[in-house]
Formats: sequence, C-alpha cells, structure tokens
Amino acid sequence: MKTSIKAALLLSLSLLAPFSQAERIKDLASIAGVRNNQLLGYGLVVGLDGSGDQTTQTPFTVQSVISMLQQLGVNLPQGGSQLQLKNVAAVMVTATLPPFAQPGQQLDITVSSMGNAKSLRGGTLLMTPLKGADGQVYGMAQGNVLVGGVGVQAGGGAGGSSLTVNHLSVGKISGGATVERAVATNLGEGNMIKLELNNADFATASRVVEAINDKYGAGIAYALDSRVIRVQAPSSSDQRVSFIGTLQDMQINPAEQPAKVIMNARTGSVVMNRAVTLDTCAISHGNLSVSVNADTQVSQPNPLSGGRTVVTQNPQVGIKADGGKVMMVKGGASLAEVVKALNAIGATPQDLLSILQAMKAAGSLRAELEII
Repeated sequence: MKTSIKAALLLSLSLLAPFSQAERIKDLASIAGVRNNQLLGYGLVVGLDGSGDQTTQTPFTVQSVISMLQQLGVNLPQGGSQLQLKNVAAVMVTATLPPFAQPGQQLDITVSSMGNAKSLRGGTLLMTPLKGADGQVYGMAQGNVLVGGVGVQAGGGAGGSSLTVNHLSVGKISGGATVERAVATNLGEGNMIKLELNNADFATASRVVEAINDKYGAGIAYALDSRVIRVQAPSSSDQRVSFIGTLQDMQINPAEQPAKVIMNARTGSVVMNRAVTLDTCAISHGNLSVSVNADTQVSQPNPLSGGRTVVTQNPQVGIKADGGKVMMVKGGASLAEVVKALNAIGATPQDLLSILQAMKAAGSLRAELEII
C-alpha cells in the first residue's frame, strides 16, 4: 500500500514539474567564425520602358551614366548635363555572403531603387561591384531584374487612373552575383572551436558542457562564461567537420527562460512567456472620457438690411467618468489569467499597459518588463 501511494505521489510531482523539451545544440548555439557577411553596391538599371528616374530631380543618375560612358570611351558634349534618361534608374544592390563561400559561386541579390523611378520591371542591372564592410570587392552583380508586381495607368494628367499591385521599385535576381573573393575564417584554430549560445544563460551553458563531456570525455568542453563554450576538436579538417556535425545534432534540455513581458506601446501588444507570475495585489480600473464638440451657428441679416453673415463657434466640453471596479489577484496567478480578467471588465490594450507598469512598480509583477 505504501509503495503504491509513493508511486502515485511521484507521478503527480512529475506532472506538476515544468515540461522542458530537448533541443539540438545547433538550434541553441552557433559556431564562432561561421557567419554571414552583408554586401552592398551601387549600380544602374537600364532598359526601362520610360519608368526610370526623372533626371531633373535625381542628378546622381546622370552623373553615374556620364562616368560609365567615359570609362567606355564615349565623351559627351558639354558634360552631358542636358541628358533626359527615362529608361535608367539608380539602384542599391544588396546581397548576403554565406560562410565558406568560394569564388565562382552565385548569390541571390536584391535591387532597390534609390531615386524616383516608377518601376524596375523589365530592366537589366549593369555590372555592379559588391563590397563588404572593409571596402573590398567580394562579388560582381549583373542580370535581368524580376519584379513581383504590376502597375497599370490609363489616361494622362491629373485625371488619369492608375492601379498598382505590390511593390514595383524593388526586384530580385536569382543567382545574379558571382563571388569573387572568399572570406577567411579561423574555424578550428589551435584545435579549439567556440560554441556561442543564442541566449546567454549559465544553466544552459553548464548543461551543454556536461552533455559534451559525458559523450566525448572529461575536459573536452568547458564554459568561458554564460554564452561562450570552448570545445577541443580533432586536428584533421575532415575529422573536425564530422565532429562538429555530430556535436550540433546532440540534444539537451535547455534551462527555463527568465520571466519576461514585452509591451509594444505603439500598438498595445503584450507578449509574455509561461514563467511570468504575480504576487497578491488589488487592481482598480476606471475610465475617464473627455469630449470636446464645436457647435457652429450661422447668423444671417434681414434682407436689404445692409448687414453681413456671421459664423460663430460654440465649443462644448463634457467629462464622463465610468464606475471603477476593483479586482483581487491572488499570489501565484499567471499573467494570462490577469489579462483575461482585465479584458472581462473592459480594459483596453492601452489600459493594460498602464496597469502592468503599475504592477511592476508595486512589486507585484514577477517578471522583467520591457517596453519597445
């Protein structure tokens, strides 16, 4: 009998314990030195059907065309200041250089108009160098721009009708850039790699170290702080790649995240995690409405009296205070229950933001409050 009671007690405690799902290390941490790099370039899109930049308002487009033509051996009279280039648009080209990319590989690029071009549909991007943060060229971009939208215009002048679907001033080119230079990485220098946790947490770092040492032996991994973990890797590059692949597929149970409430003051949105709890408190909610109306009155003179019409404004101000309600919140209640109760008594999202701030100031909200 005692054995069955003990087993039932253990089962109930296991059901009450917070559920922690195992996750792969590759989802919790990244390898130091394995990262993307952003590339940026300035170029020209040509071949537009009259939808390019209005060059009188975007002089940099004309300057770019003149500079390009001079490099090609074409000299324009008087500097070409009178050029009207309706089929050309100045654009910014962006791309992401993945880790371990080698010369000759192709990248997808995004082409964005920086002038007043109406559309990039049907245009061709001319050869554009893509530079990194160090100013070095890591890729060259060129190709036909694909725009995922459509624009239709009927008639002319101010009375014309137009219809635009999606965005016409941004396009993409699949495989539109070629890598010209590889980025050097220090992966595995000194037979050591570093795991960097996405969220710094001492408990999670300790569990990762324990799991790695249990599988590969004591001393293989040790934590430098709550985010960085150093792991000893094989010296051979082939064995190191296999070791990292196996390491990233290991599963651990990460520690519970700290209680946190995120509030967006502009939209009234509130997001919380399951660790948020409350202490015993009382909440009072009441609404105060202020209305201001302007009553317009027109006074007209009698016919042939020689008077004039007078318009007067009679402002009216009204204040309405709804009855307040007091709600008792018991200690340990989840924030989800409190939000549900506040919605039941008619609290608006903006009211909820003010109430949560007041609860945090009173020490009743057991969570970190972040306003974005």
